[in-house]
Amino acid sequence: MDRFIEAAVSYPTAILSVLLLVVMGYWLLAMMGWVDFDSGDVDIELQSHADADPGELSTLAGYVVALGLNGVPFSVAASILVLVSWTVSCMAGEWLMPWVPTLPLQMLVGTGVLLASVGLAIVVTAQIIKPMRGLFVTHQAVDNASLVGRTCRILSQSVDARVGYAEVAQRGASIQIRVWAEVPNLMAKGALAHILEYDEASNRYLVQQASGAGD
Repeated sequence: MDRFIEAAVSYPTAILSVLLLVVMGYWLLAMMGWVDFDSGDVDIELQSHADADPGELSTLAGYVVALGLNGVPFSVAASILVLVSWTVSCMAGEWLMPWVPTLPLQMLVGTGVLLASVGLAIVVTAQIIKPMRGLFVTHQAVDNASLVGRTCRILSQSVDARVGYAEVAQRGASIQIRVWAEVPNLMAKGALAHILEYDEASNRYLVQQASGAGD
């Protein structure tokens, strides 16, 4: 038990221990009703925003989708990610770090353990949340389909059959969506496009450049 506690409060696990305490505090406050469960959740797939930089949001969305951490509330994905990272790092701190002789080497190995723990946790978290996505289905699908026929503005540098992001004006704010288009096309960042259809399986919209439309 002493070795476990020492590993939990030593580098690199100490960093993740702090994050784990934050996560535990968040869920404790949520259970007590002091924190709104939905208020801190961010749907990366389809995010409403008014003041944020669209380019930064599209980049963040691309990373989250690519890592497979989408489809559940942000608080759930982050909590699982921190817990798995902490567990892996703590095990390495308990069984590996005591064999590292000097402090400089411990810092070097510890940094490697921290990066490896987070990397492995991303893979494990993506697998854990796969069956959980169905639990967080909302009325968003209806809203998604209702965007068909509207005009959007491209956010990504280009749009092809695999990658593309756009925004749709919605009640004074903007909704960010994932889009795709047949290639070749002339759509670039800032171009206007028509939404032709919605694919529920991939949560993407087929778009076509708006003819004769300017910025």
